Amino acid sequence: MTVVVGTAGHIDHGKTTLLRALTGIDADRLPEEQRRGMTIDVGFAYLDLEDGTSIDFVDVPGHDALIGNMLVGAGEIDAAMVVVAADDGPRAQTLEHLELLDALGIRLGIVVITKADVVEPARVTEVAAATVELVSRTRLAGSPVLVVSATRGDGVAELRAALLALRDRVLAERAVGPAGPLRLAIDRAFTVRGRGVVVTGSLRGGQLQVGDSLRLEPGGIDVRVRGLHVHHGPVDAAGPGRVAINLAGADLAACARGTVVTSGPGIQVSSRLLVALGPPVVLDAPATRQNRPTWPPADGARGRIHLGTAQVDASLGMRGRDAVDLPDGRVTAILRLNGSIPTFVGDRGVARRSSPGDVVAGFQVLDPEPARAVARRRASPERLAVLAAAVRDADVDAAADALIGLHGILNVDRVETIAACLGSSPREERGSVDRVVVLAPDIRTALQNAVLAEIEAFHRDHPLESGIPLGTLRPILGTVLRRLTTIGRQDGTVADGAIGVVLDDLAGRHKLARDGDRLRDPGRTMGPPPELQAAMARLEAALNVPAPPALFDAARLAGCPAEGIRTLEAAGRIVRVEADLAWAAPSFHRLAATALAIARRQPLTPAALRDATGTSRRYVMPLIEDLNRRGILARTPAGHVPGPRAPREPATAK
Repeated sequence: MTVVVGTAGHIDHGKTTLLRALTGIDADRLPEEQRRGMTIDVGFAYLDLEDGTSIDFVDVPGHDALIGNMLVGAGEIDAAMVVVAADDGPRAQTLEHLELLDALGIRLGIVVITKADVVEPARVTEVAAATVELVSRTRLAGSPVLVVSATRGDGVAELRAALLALRDRVLAERAVGPAGPLRLAIDRAFTVRGRGVVVTGSLRGGQLQVGDSLRLEPGGIDVRVRGLHVHHGPVDAAGPGRVAINLAGADLAACARGTVVTSGPGIQVSSRLLVALGPPVVLDAPATRQNRPTWPPADGARGRIHLGTAQVDASLGMRGRDAVDLPDGRVTAILRLNGSIPTFVGDRGVARRSSPGDVVAGFQVLDPEPARAVARRRASPERLAVLAAAVRDADVDAAADALIGLHGILNVDRVETIAACLGSSPREERGSVDRVVVLAPDIRTALQNAVLAEIEAFHRDHPLESGIPLGTLRPILGTVLRRLTTIGRQDGTVADGAIGVVLDDLAGRHKLARDGDRLRDPGRTMGPPPELQAAMARLEAALNVPAPPALFDAARLAGCPAEGIRTLEAAGRIVRVEADLAWAAPSFHRLAATALAIARRQPLTPAALRDATGTSRRYVMPLIEDLNRRGILARTPAGHVPGPRAPREPATAK
């Protein structure tokens, strides 16, 4: 386990020379860098300490045109080493680097005055004082100041001792602060003959072992750790710090700078982020750089986003619900990125103008998947303030509750993701009680009210049925969810989980009862109410004649609703042969028996049945057709005879 220290300072102030004096390593690895004598891309070195541990260094470019490369290195450091040349003093990139480090939230560091051998002691004192004044206006205020001559070696031993103390401060804070998800933001990728793809970066949030399964984001590509290399050579395991990983299953094209190697929950890929923007520190005089960005930024302001080792253009949403002033001086915003990048809750980055490269704001990611459409109405200032404070303080429970409130509904996996980012476990009851999803209290109440209202309406409209089918209820509740939350039509599993949560809760509190796939009011007595039973009996009596009245007329006179007709028919108490013609079961069976008896003696004709029953063709024709459909009668040219389903004729006693 090591800490990562990034250099910062103006071009030609001796950052690379200082690292060479400290470590014996030339961080200018590119031939062009060595030829030109300046750092162009991010360089790396390490310092082995007497106690057997090491410190990793990220040497970043100091040239104004290479500030993007500077941020690639600075985005993944634990502390900073601010380098200022005694002969030159603080210059433009000194100020710019300090502003960027402040925006990234870097609080631990060392200030080094280099080239002390080329100026008088008074000049060293003057430059040191000017540098301390600048640093005091940033989060690095109070950092120790050392004077060094890298070429002569003066002060190098004292610097090493100060770096050891800095390492201890970083490790102490790391032990109590959130580490975030396991991740390595790739800053270099190349191939080694016979081994395949190798990526390098600063490992965060855990340890790796040879053989571990990982994934590349964006893309979700499954890869495996074929080998690990730290400083001197191969290792079986690596902790936080600079690591080279030999990946199996990865193409070089998929390992571009800005890609993240990760495993487990935490990292999410998004092109739209809810963030808390912090006002930038401005170290130069107002006239030095014209047209500095205003605070807070204007809605729609464009900028370059630096997050981890990724860089992407974006616009800032600062209108309406997107921009809320927070109690700590920050303001919320929606970053709309031109591409998708991997990030996580609590991640820190910088927004800066492309030209000139002024800092627009430092920011912290509050939600990589902010609410859309109607659910954006849930983004109240109170909820956003609670979320921002919880993420800042790494309070996983408060952050989860705030995000649940903002979305209305969250998959339990998202809650676990938040916990992985902020470094602690969420309340256990979330997963055990709510299973698949977690619901905001108002959403839970709305769904419960909808369930109970639908059950009540179903009982009112269908008094004879045992309860509302679950299949009828699901789409109704799905509509409620889509109206109030971020859930879409495609999120069937989440919707089913929410419905299951609500039904379990209502059943547990005896607000509903389940009969198979039907739901009912537990206090409801099964069967028709007495007034309906009486109406059904009146209708049944009216139809218990050979020539009954039209069914609907009889039902109206009896006061029997359609539900009662369906129930009588389902119970076999009436037999409907046409839409508006039915007999009470006793009359129907007597008529059917008369028809069958005639058919057994001779082929049955409508006229014969009419005469036998004293009715008319209006009744006998539908009756004969119904008996044919049932197979009790069968049509022949001569008339109707007993059909294949006619009951056997009783045996005659001899």
